[in-house]
Amino acid sequence: MTQGVEARAARLWDVALALHRKPELAYEEHFAAGLLSGELERAGFTVNRGIADMPTAFVAEAGDGARPRVALLLEYDALPGLGHACGHNLIAAAGLGAALSLHGALLEAAPGLAGTVMVVGTPAEEGGGGKVAQVAAGVFDEVDAALMFHPGVNNWAWAPLTAQVQLRAVFHGRAAHPTGNPTESVDALAALIQLFGTLNVLQRRLDPGAHIQGIITDGGRATNIVPERAEGLFGLRATTTSALDALVTEVVRCAEGTAAATGTTVETSRATTGYHHFRDNDVLSDRFASHLRTGGFTLGQPTPGVFLGSSDIGDVSAAVPSIHPFVAILGPEHSDHTPEFADAAAGETARRVMLASARALACTAADCLGEAGLTERAWKRQREKAAAHV
Repeated sequence: MTQGVEARAARLWDVALALHRKPELAYEEHFAAGLLSGELERAGFTVNRGIADMPTAFVAEAGDGARPRVALLLEYDALPGLGHACGHNLIAAAGLGAALSLHGALLEAAPGLAGTVMVVGTPAEEGGGGKVAQVAAGVFDEVDAALMFHPGVNNWAWAPLTAQVQLRAVFHGRAAHPTGNPTESVDALAALIQLFGTLNVLQRRLDPGAHIQGIITDGGRATNIVPERAEGLFGLRATTTSALDALVTEVVRCAEGTAAATGTTVETSRATTGYHHFRDNDVLSDRFASHLRTGGFTLGQPTPGVFLGSSDIGDVSAAVPSIHPFVAILGPEHSDHTPEFADAAAGETARRVMLASARALACTAADCLGEAGLTERAWKRQREKAAAHV
């Protein structure tokens, strides 16, 4: 596997730099999707474009069509104003390199390898959640392992990614003139502001990794009219999907209590489908870490109590055994989603990380296709974590 990546190293870096030079936002990644799917098609993969009703999504397949089926996930959207400040150009190039190397081994009938290699082009990780749509569309229904890596500022074997959702609360009152007939008013905006205060108290007792962040999206139309309608949008996060569901229930209870106390009525609804928390499959992530170590990068465990936001890989990990390790291209004193990280994603360290990760992904995928019982152990671990809600 490693020779396959080495033979393609120059081309893979060209692809990474081409994506870096032409960043595209969520659902607009036409150049990236065309470049990546074209590379796979020319190598002999069967490519289906526009999957899950997303024009910039694709699935490429090679192998005998049977299980085990290993999916290599490619992210390639960028951030508004910051380009590839999350390093998705490296994710795409590494996954591409692993897929091409593995396909070459299958074509050469490498001893012991059998099954199917899938490459899933996943748009809109930064906003929109392309993987959520792909899970719902059945893209991962027959997959036994979903593999990707993410560049970062820490070398971690897995990603402490939280569950998240956005909740909308709309308060309804009664409009009136604030001086002409104030006693006839029921102030919807005052109720919404009261909810912010209540949630601020709730925030103080939430576990680490959980939070509530809200904004007012409708606060009235004029200062001389008591608002009859006010709307807030709240982003909720929690360390697990079940904990998020419990937090949603508590926030809804707070909104209903506020409405009862202020004489308003309130409607609450999920404004987004949200993301599951990431469920690491250590049977597979340990294997990736072992292979990456031969490339000179050692992965440790995440710092206890540190969480890194949310990602649509969480929904994939809830459905199939998955990995999402972080490999550092900058030190821990830095952060992604910054101009410095965008610059680093085209630097020499990024090149070494991308190639080492491509090799480790290829070797991990080859293990899944060639080692008896590995995917069965991964599925067993998947069921154990699901039963424990972790």
